[in-house]
Amino acid sequence: MSIDLHTHSTASDGTLSPRELIKLAKETGLDAIAITDHDTLQGIPEAMEAGREFGIEVIPGAELSLESPEGTGWIHVVALWIPEEAPTLQKAFDWIQEGRRNRNHEIVEKLRSLGINITYESVAARAMGTLGRPHFAQELLSLGVVSSMEEAFKVWLGDNGRAYVPKRKLTPGQAFPILNELGATSILAHPFALGRNYADTEKIVKDLMTYGMDGMEVYYTEHTDADIKEYKAMAERLGLLISGGSDFHGSVKPKIRLGKGKGGLHVPTELLDRMKADRRAKGLPVV
Repeated sequence: MSIDLHTHSTASDGTLSPRELIKLAKETGLDAIAITDHDTLQGIPEAMEAGREFGIEVIPGAELSLESPEGTGWIHVVALWIPEEAPTLQKAFDWIQEGRRNRNHEIVEKLRSLGINITYESVAARAMGTLGRPHFAQELLSLGVVSSMEEAFKVWLGDNGRAYVPKRKLTPGQAFPILNELGATSILAHPFALGRNYADTEKIVKDLMTYGMDGMEVYYTEHTDADIKEYKAMAERLGLLISGGSDFHGSVKPKIRLGKGKGGLHVPTELLDRMKADRRAKGLPVV
């Protein structure tokens, strides 16, 4: 019995529609799935309806990118149980999306200055929801500039790529009060991506806890067995909820399968039960 609490649809940078994502979760045999698109709530209504259609539990969520301390990798937070009406979060996402649109135009300009015949319109045509770097990678692949999505990020679009442009982000001090007010369960996503050793990671986790962070993603596609052991011990030591997910995106990350990651991922259903118990103890809804 397993779950997947970190997935993406066409509402952000995945390749399956929310309905297709939930249908696949049912076919895969998952007990529950969370839809957690980047900085958007757009796919949630369709996903919730698909959950009722296919008879599988769907947790409405989103993944937020936060400003990181200098020398640290990505701080991403998966927020679960976002209520249907979330105006303060939507306002924050509108601000982020405005920055994303500006960023996308800057990426086009950088690529063109580097001799690549790419247009904003051609990239935008690939996106059904939020336009992001995977759509640029698809276009570079189509143009023959790269031979794989991985190469597109490594050479051109990744953090050290030739056409990289940083994106607009919330600070922890901006994001967590909004999530706390909404009664969302906030989870630190893929702590390995912080790029720090376990001791330094724990310091960052403790700092995020002062803002009200509820848990951390222990089970994740890119986590090694050693990572899982250390992060689980860390979460238990700090009294944090334990979560997990594949970070499924569909064909733009073809090696990552829903619920299974690269093959060895298993996120126990009991983790969701513990989250629900924690929410009930706080007087928060679980449906």
